[in-house]
Amino acid sequence: SRPSPLASRPSPLASPFTIAQIKAVARQQNATLVEYAIVPDDDFKFRGKQRARESELLIWVVQPSGQVAFRRVDLKPLWQKNLSLTQLVSISRQCLYPAANCNQLLTATQKPPSQPVAIAASVSRRANPAMQRLHQLLIQPIADLLPKQPDARIVFIPQESLFLVPFPALQAADGTYLIEQHTLLTAPAIHVLDLTHKQRLAQQKGQALPRSLIVGNPTMPMVGTEALSPLPSSGEEAQQIAELLKTKALIGNQATERQVVQDLPQAQRVHLATHGLLEYGQDLGDVGIPGAIALASDSANDGLLTSNEIVDLRLKADLVVLSACDTGRGRITGDGVVGLSRAFISAGVPSVVVSLWAVSDASTAQLMVSFYQALQRQPNKAKALRQAMLETMKTYPRPLDWAAFTLIGEAE
Repeated sequence: SRPSPLASRPSPLASPFTIAQIKAVARQQNATLVEYAIVPDDDFKFRGKQRARESELLIWVVQPSGQVAFRRVDLKPLWQKNLSLTQLVSISRQCLYPAANCNQLLTATQKPPSQPVAIAASVSRRANPAMQRLHQLLIQPIADLLPKQPDARIVFIPQESLFLVPFPALQAADGTYLIEQHTLLTAPAIHVLDLTHKQRLAQQKGQALPRSLIVGNPTMPMVGTEALSPLPSSGEEAQQIAELLKTKALIGNQATERQVVQDLPQAQRVHLATHGLLEYGQDLGDVGIPGAIALASDSANDGLLTSNEIVDLRLKADLVVLSACDTGRGRITGDGVVGLSRAFISAGVPSVVVSLWAVSDASTAQLMVSFYQALQRQPNKAKALRQAMLETMKTYPRPLDWAAFTLIGEAE
């Protein structure tokens, strides 16, 4: 048998973990850890740097009790349909859009039912055959190992293209979404879970900070010669959340990079509703972490708060929400997504909420307000995000509108 990638995958954060340490992380998190590893086809001849197609998926499940189970999934049947796992993930995301002809995109999976699927909650929803096929590959092989209680947490530790999977929207054959059955989080790597746990414990010993930092629709900076488009709805979203948290939002010209950098270390909760630029820095040949958050420029700053600048901050916030376009999709590396989320975690934040695609303004505003209302009722961030998704689903039934956000790190 192969060694667990949990124990062997290299990480800049720590030396490799032993199985005993991994079991300890599952206990600390009081969660079921699900680790995926993709095995490439060694016999596949490929040109230049093109990566070999995936031949097998290895799945480790570590339960809070310390029990470890292992499953393997054959991915070769996808080849017969001229599909790879990476392509299936990409198609599943395209299929979220109403105009997409999913059958045309995906001749490989079963045809969707001719009628919309109706489930017990009598919510009518469109079957997404690509999300159903991903459910068959990622969830069905381990379904018997997952907790039966909806409140019990599952932490997914994906690899490569699987970082782009919206796990809440994975759809069973009967049309049920995964978020309706489970409370979900993700982590870039096992080491990150250990790190965020230590950060949370350190914060509990310190004094809670009284203030929140809420930013919405800053006066957009220039990126090269291009002006970023304004986001009027994110200004409204920020105002609503600031009202809930009894603070004042920084909007427009007030949301300067200087002001935000000054306020960040003093904030317990941070909500940034603006553009997230994922590839920023890569094309400039910058070393370090790609990505930047768009803020208003000021006399000393260009308005782009970069991941490398965030890493240098010392933050005490217990939660940062990046309610922006595509904030979760950083550069994909073997150790995990390196992007804005990793930058905030490196700066000391144990819990980060990011989006995996550009989300609709109206549905995001509703989801985020529901999320903070749920957090006021109980402190578990994973439960609060699940409740917000289930609530938003009633008004906006398409996963495109409610499934984009993922919580990385700590639930408590």
